Amino acid sequence: MVSLKVDNLTYRTTSEDLKERFERYGEVGDIYIPRDRETRESRGFAFVRFYDKRDAEDALKEMDGHMLDGRELRVQLARYGRSTSPFRRRWKRSHSPRSRSNSRSRSHGRHSRSRSYCRSRSRSENINPRGQTKSVSRSRS
Repeated sequence: MVSLKVDNLTYRTTSEDLKERFERYGEVGDIYIPRDRETRESRGFAFVRFYDKRDAEDALKEMDGHMLDGRELRVQLARYGRSTSPFRRRWKRSHSPRSRSNSRSRSHGRHSRSRSYCRSRSRSENINPRGQTKSVSRSRS
C-alpha cells in the first residue's frame, strides 16, 4: 500500500469526505485522521492509503492544490518515521552520549583527591590538612 499525506484540512473534514474525493483515482485502502489527545479534534492533516502505487500517484497529481471546504489541499507521499519530530530531537540532544560524558567530567572534577582518598580509608584513620594520616582513638578521658 502507498500512503499520501493530505495537509491543510479543516477540523470538520471527515474520512468520508476524503474517501469521496480520493476514490475517483483508485481503490482506497483506508484513511486515518490524527486527533489531538486532549480535545479529540482533528490535527488538520490525514493519511490516505491506496492499494496501487499508480492510483496514489494519480491522486497526488490531481488533488494537490485542489480546494476542499474552502482550503487548498497539500498532498504529498507520506514519509514514515518520527525522526523529525521536535520531541525526538530534544530527547536526542539532552540524552546524547557526549552530553552525558561532559556532565560526568564536570562532576568528577568537583571532588578533591584527598576527599575520595578519605572515603577509601577505614573509620579509625583521619587525614589532616597536610595529607598525613593519624589514628583516632575512641577511649574516654
